[in-house]
Amino acid sequence: MIRPPGDRPTRVWEFDSVATRSYFGYMRVVGIKVLKNRLSEFVKLAAGGETVLVTDRDRVVAELVPPREGRTPEITDPVILKGVREGWITPPTVKWDGPPPHGEASLTLEEILDDQARDREER
Repeated sequence: MIRPPGDRPTRVWEFDSVATRSYFGYMRVVGIKVLKNRLSEFVKLAAGGETVLVTDRDRVVAELVPPREGRTPEITDPVILKGVREGWITPPTVKWDGPPPHGEASLTLEEILDDQARDREER
């Protein structure tokens, strides 16, 4: 059993039937006060692929996780950047390279309008 500094006992969870090392990897756990003082160190760990659990009074309140695969490295539009900062926009996961190439699978405008008219007639 691992005990933190001081006399406070730590809860120990025991599980009888769990998959070993298949679903859960190693995660660091850090308190808010320590995180505040050493933030850049923990951000580097997350950027390197490690998950860091942030606790407040022994309760997990946040997670620092590595960026998702394909995450856009930069956001240049100021409105989107403001929305991401305020939390009402989720940043894009891939960089937009324009519309897909026009190929044989595309429908003409007339075909789209005919299909729409058929759908409306069926209602």
